[in-house]
Amino acid sequence: MEQLNQLISNFASYAWGLPLLILLIGGGLYLLILSRFLPFRYLGHALQVLRGKYDNPNDAGEISHFQALTTALSSTIGMGNIAGVAVAISIGGPGAVFWMWISAIIGMSTKFFTSTLAIMYRGKDSEGKIQGGPMYFIVEGLGKKWKPLAVFFSLCGLVGALPVFNVNQLTQAINDILLVPQGVEVGFNSNLIIGIVLVGITSIVILGGLNRISKVASKMVPSMVLLYFVLVLFILIVNIEVVPKYFVMIFTDAFAATNFKGDSFLGGIVGGLILLGIRRGAFSNEAGIGTAPMAHGAAKTNEPVREGLVAMLGPAIDTLIVCTLTALAILVTGVWQTTDANGVSLTASAFGNAMPGIGKYLLLICIAVFSISSLFSYSYYGTKCMSFLFGADKKHYYNYLYIASIIMGATTSLAMMINLIDGFFALMAIPTMTATIIMAPRVVKEINSYFRRLKEQ
Repeated sequence: MEQLNQLISNFASYAWGLPLLILLIGGGLYLLILSRFLPFRYLGHALQVLRGKYDNPNDAGEISHFQALTTALSSTIGMGNIAGVAVAISIGGPGAVFWMWISAIIGMSTKFFTSTLAIMYRGKDSEGKIQGGPMYFIVEGLGKKWKPLAVFFSLCGLVGALPVFNVNQLTQAINDILLVPQGVEVGFNSNLIIGIVLVGITSIVILGGLNRISKVASKMVPSMVLLYFVLVLFILIVNIEVVPKYFVMIFTDAFAATNFKGDSFLGGIVGGLILLGIRRGAFSNEAGIGTAPMAHGAAKTNEPVREGLVAMLGPAIDTLIVCTLTALAILVTGVWQTTDANGVSLTASAFGNAMPGIGKYLLLICIAVFSISSLFSYSYYGTKCMSFLFGADKKHYYNYLYIASIIMGATTSLAMMINLIDGFFALMAIPTMTATIIMAPRVVKEINSYFRRLKEQ
């Protein structure tokens, strides 16, 4: 058993290792240069599209631009932003945040390309409904001979979309912040109750299909990001005298790596720090993994570039805003230097430190909503993969497997399961990025014709 555990742990580390980062970051840089830094030149236009200026109810698709973005964000804004940032800072210090930003900036171009392709090459499922996502743009854009790549993506997606990690971390947060301080004995029974409550909430939403998921996500996600923003703003105001110092440290420490405690890479600690920050950033915004294009592929639009522009806002909100907020809260309160806590517990210490009494509970509300909204969108991604592989009439079976895995995630701390899912999640990037890089010149052609048409209007 121990050997198997080690084997799976090695598999996850390798899957999230250097080859994947070269594919994600190298591929993303290529796309950024190829599009001549498009994500930054048309930010204003992207916001207009998001606000619904160009919406047409007669366009093909199921959900609005805004709902597509919030559905995609509900999966990415989660434990990666709250626990992942804490892990990055506890190992890498303030400098890790800078490299997370770099991964987000590159990730914006990746999200733009993958989500534009999701609309350009939508396919139909076995019931004849229009669908988008990497498995469809691989087959529709590259032809039937590439189908094995689409099947590989969908098989990895079946495992990668299971919510074991998210549920496991949420259960830990509820235990640490809520139950243990109240003197409640935590163990299998209390975890089982948490699991059953999560199953109840999740079932009501996911069994209602994409429309219900997107409606709930479009209400929950913006309000929680706002609450989180206000809470961190309060922490920054309380510690205003050290904010400039730490903000400067994010930049200086990125190249000095004076607080880095991890393994060196390419012969240096700065290399190790870059690898840590970029890996955490890629893990938090999921650019290039292929999950977001499944949500954006369902948007009501006949203009692929518009959806790409909306999608690219994802990494900006997710990593540049939410991750930075978490990082600043941890840095300015000083908890990253005074406690051995890691992950969620470190972020909880920061909130508890700045707002004694209520800070941890307010953080728990944010964690709960971020995690539960992630549960909704991942189930949708899993059913899309199931539908592609076995036919649309079989997709509901995935929900039963998904619900069972929530109970498992709450009641066991199986590192093996978490590593397995983590590894498969990373493997989804191989088909997504390969197909995107091959078809990137077609996207550039589409960009040029779109903006030409826009000028003529």
